[in-house]
Amino acid sequence: MKTRARRLLPTLGLVPFLGYLTVFLFIPTIIIVVGAFTDHGRASLTNIQGLANPTVWQALKQSLILSASTAAIGAVFGSLLAYALVSGNPSGLARRAATSVCGVLAQFGGVMLAFAFIATLSYSGSLTDLLRDHAGIDIFGSGWLFALPGLILVYSYFQIPLMVIVFLPALDGIRVQWREAAENLGATTWQFWRHVGGPLLFPAFLGSALLLFANAFASYATAAALVSQGNPITPLYIRAALTSEIILGRQNLAYALALEMIVVVAIVMAAYALLVRRTSKWLS
Repeated sequence: MKTRARRLLPTLGLVPFLGYLTVFLFIPTIIIVVGAFTDHGRASLTNIQGLANPTVWQALKQSLILSASTAAIGAVFGSLLAYALVSGNPSGLARRAATSVCGVLAQFGGVMLAFAFIATLSYSGSLTDLLRDHAGIDIFGSGWLFALPGLILVYSYFQIPLMVIVFLPALDGIRVQWREAAENLGATTWQFWRHVGGPLLFPAFLGSALLLFANAFASYATAAALVSQGNPITPLYIRAALTSEIILGRQNLAYALALEMIVVVAIVMAAYALLVRRTSKWLS
């Protein structure tokens, strides 16, 4: 009995985590699934059929474009910044400061981030007024900040530092001995990254990009604060289904939209898990 109790003791640490998952993941998912397939208290496919609506498809398309574009921007620029950090002193002040800043900026979003860009790039923003008065350039134009291009710019603000955080361990996993062995065999820097470093880092790079995609696809607060009219992406369409008087009586459509998002994120995270498993073989 004592031996069995000792074996079960380490698993008790998982109880709070499982409780957290149950309250904030499992139960909401069950509620969403049930709500998506019910209408006025009865089983129905009405809400699922509503996903074929052209406006719903347009919102999903915009969400996919937003997520894919910001994931690509974040992956490219974030990986370059991470490589610059790895190239320097691993315990230097510059790296510690940069990673700390990235950790803060990766979590900087919502109303504060939207307000920062509105105060800077809106019609009466500080940078807009400066360029308009001194250079005759109107960067606000037709209001792109409050449409999909503006969302892409704002989302990239936290996607790039997030890429630095998640991709930096993979770059640290590239051992100096591999580089020295390649140089001893006559390989140039380009050849090392083309035939050794690149193939090793590609699964980690793609996995990090998928994580950025899921992060952007599920983001809501920043877009809700920036876009006051219209529903250009799925999270905002869910808000409209719950609160708008135009879609009155179709609140359960929000459950179907949320289920649609869960399916997309689940597919992306499954692919991410497979890539992480592949990367962990050489990182260990």
